[in-house]
Amino acid sequence: MYNAEITDSGTFFITGAAGFIGYHLCKALLDDGARVVGLDALTDYYDVSLKKKRLEMLREHPGFTFVQGRLEEPDLLMRTLAQHKPNYIVHLAAQAGVRYSIEAPKTYVQSNLIGTYELLEAARNHPPRHLLLASTSSIFGANTEMPYKEVSKADHQMSFYAATKKANEAMAHSYAHLYGLPTTMFRFFTVYGPWGRPDMALFKFTRAMLNGEAIDIYNNGEMQRDFTYIDDLIFCVRKLMPCPPNETAAAPDIDSKSPVAPFRIVNIGNSRPTKLMAFVSALEDALRMEAKKNFLPMQAGDVPATWADASLLRQLIGETPQTDLAEGVSRFVAWYRDYYNT
Repeated sequence: MYNAEITDSGTFFITGAAGFIGYHLCKALLDDGARVVGLDALTDYYDVSLKKKRLEMLREHPGFTFVQGRLEEPDLLMRTLAQHKPNYIVHLAAQAGVRYSIEAPKTYVQSNLIGTYELLEAARNHPPRHLLLASTSSIFGANTEMPYKEVSKADHQMSFYAATKKANEAMAHSYAHLYGLPTTMFRFFTVYGPWGRPDMALFKFTRAMLNGEAIDIYNNGEMQRDFTYIDDLIFCVRKLMPCPPNETAAAPDIDSKSPVAPFRIVNIGNSRPTKLMAFVSALEDALRMEAKKNFLPMQAGDVPATWADASLLRQLIGETPQTDLAEGVSRFVAWYRDYYNT
């Protein structure tokens, strides 16, 4: 794990604490002796036992307090912030998944729209030093001008999931403007690593290959993703915590800081797109077996490529760590084999 100590002390409130990214962020903060309040609903979108195991490990830290509940539950977030008065809020909880948003769009309205509204209202009434919220590279949608810059056009989302995240950005900007909330939105690019989500490609491919099953490869393999290893992402998030938009500046041509609010959008990606077949090859090497491949057309709501321009991130935090793909995949496979005893 990279060292990304935060000089500010205080309490950190993390939503989605039992999720993939939330768990890793909470653990990194707790390992450094921070006080962390984590909220999670432990929903059954994927295997709840995986979430409970992450939570069990977080609870081993004396500085961790857990609150179970849904974002959209009236007054839950207001009461939680009133009680704990966090200095930093990192909003990671959301209904994730591009494909699932086609099957169950209402869950995205409840969690991503109503839930984020509840968070913004609570933060308005109990303002932190810095409010940080997760968005997604899916925001860029039909935009084909890559690498994606924060200041690039992002008006044509191709999934309902991406549309709700775009709405979150607009909602957060309005609160930053109206109430002076220092706010940073992260646009995450294809995060992977140990304790990852079972609905993500690396997890699904590993499980299928070890079970002797074929893996589904969409767009006939003509896909590219900016795969970002979890440790790198956590490092960047932590380094950005003490960099609120009202106190920091970057070169005007790349800075996405709003002209009317303490609000900024920051890409967090490896800034190195990888072809899907190269990703599969790295997994085959790590597992020491060849995958049976089922080539399929592009799925609805998906995009053929993502690629982050990390220039703004680099200016703000001074560096952008990049774990080698083969190393990152190998670490995931080692975790998977250990966790599932395969």
